[in-house]
Amino acid sequence: MSEAAQNPSPIVRHFRQILLWPLQLMNIHGQEPHISKYWELLEVLGDTCPWQEVDDEFGDPDDFQERHYKEFITFLPYVQRFLYGEGANQAGQAGYGKSPIRVFRRRDIARMRVILDEKTPPLLFQVAHADLHFFYDLDIVILAVEFFANDIPLLLAEDVLFKVGRTYPGFWEANGQGGQCPYRVEWLAANGEILAASDYQDRTKYLQFVCRHRSPTISAHWEFLLQPLALYHSDQEGVIRYRQIEYHRMPLLAYLSFNEPQALTRGDFARLALITKAGVSNTLPYSEAELVNFERDYCYDKFWDPANDELSSRYLCCGHSFVIVGKASQRFFADPNTGLLGQFRHQYFLVNLIAHFHKASLMLFSEWLVIAISRLDIRDMDSVKAFKREIRRIMETFLRFTHRYWFHEVSNQAQARDLFRMLTNHLETDRIYQDVSAAVKEMNAYLDSDGLRRQANTVIRLTVVTTLGLIATVATGFLGMNIFDEAGNPIWLKGLIFVGVLAPSILLVIYAVTKSKSLSDFLEALSDERLGWREKFAVLFRVLRKPRQRIERI
Repeated sequence: MSEAAQNPSPIVRHFRQILLWPLQLMNIHGQEPHISKYWELLEVLGDTCPWQEVDDEFGDPDDFQERHYKEFITFLPYVQRFLYGEGANQAGQAGYGKSPIRVFRRRDIARMRVILDEKTPPLLFQVAHADLHFFYDLDIVILAVEFFANDIPLLLAEDVLFKVGRTYPGFWEANGQGGQCPYRVEWLAANGEILAASDYQDRTKYLQFVCRHRSPTISAHWEFLLQPLALYHSDQEGVIRYRQIEYHRMPLLAYLSFNEPQALTRGDFARLALITKAGVSNTLPYSEAELVNFERDYCYDKFWDPANDELSSRYLCCGHSFVIVGKASQRFFADPNTGLLGQFRHQYFLVNLIAHFHKASLMLFSEWLVIAISRLDIRDMDSVKAFKREIRRIMETFLRFTHRYWFHEVSNQAQARDLFRMLTNHLETDRIYQDVSAAVKEMNAYLDSDGLRRQANTVIRLTVVTTLGLIATVATGFLGMNIFDEAGNPIWLKGLIFVGVLAPSILLVIYAVTKSKSLSDFLEALSDERLGWREKFAVLFRVLRKPRQRIERI
């Protein structure tokens, strides 16, 4: 008898997964790098657009549920304003105003059918939500897809977690199947119609796309889901273009309930926490040395005790994933309104959304800085001016991001606070923020130093011109005398004399400005007491005979 038969896989009584996919939006409607309200491009499509805006819960007070209230009070006031906005006061004056988040939902997809491999029967999941989260003033959208099923073996649940949230294959198996990807994924309508299917096995498509565009493409079912958004390099029509900003594996949240969660082994928890390949329970996905600090680094065990049935809820987090495991018969864990299932779908979903939004936004700023630097050509005045405008725009946007979106704490409730810290520590968003902030400050310092250098160059030019003009001014204006008395001459002769004096004066000024940098070296040498007159005039002769060959700085 096989090892798997001797140790049957535990059954997941309720399996629920939420995929989060941060994407960078690309503006194709103008020269500006971004626009403030991308969702307006979907709104103008009206009913023809499969994505329609979702009204928040703050409409009719009679319909406001206790679940909405518990979700709202979980967060600190400044996070509440970010997530939900702020209403008007008694005088009718709005404070914070509407939330900077806009959510659009697609309702034509009812189920998802997954065939993990050719030997495994299809799994049918109900699709609870497929949402797009837009953020004001930032070129970021996050796709959130929530699906669920009941009574599936743990081995299959681990495979679903490991394989479903992949946008493209990393390689191909000998049989042509996309490596570490499902054999097939289908979006189904409510009547069972297949709306779209994956094409992970189409090896030629992925290879040719990368060769042409030096950028990966994505599976056909994800392309369909995002329409009318289109991949940046694809040939499809789209009102908004997007491209990937992170790894091709989507971050995820997962909820798994068991009859006896204490029966899960350390290997089971390691696979769920780190989202590895499925495996038998009495083995580890990695070496013992690699997992020596597993419980300390990836487990939150405030409500977990293997010896106590009352403490049977365990939280697992590695940054890429956030998993909750608990007991199906326990109301505290399984209640969809007041239990952890409801908190998983709402409070903890928002905690993860904020953390991954932070990371995606910081990576976006880093991308903007790299693009700005790569386009800079210091020999091209237009390139330098465009670079300065772009850096100022990035600085302004980063300042607004810092004060509108960036915060280290989201809640005073111990559990939400601790899990957010655990998540952000794994994502390293604080370190990334410091790196991006330092890079932006370096750009700002460069602009400041460049401005001071330009001012110094201007002062040098003015000093040289003033020095040369001072000689003529003193020579012609000494004691107010006029060397030539032309007062009695006809007007036409006066005009001719004026033009004759003006022309060389202009030429002298132009020459002085052109040679101001070199002439300033002569003036500096002239004031140097350590040089003899021969060395001083040698500097002047070099200026007149052999102009400096240098790159003119803008």
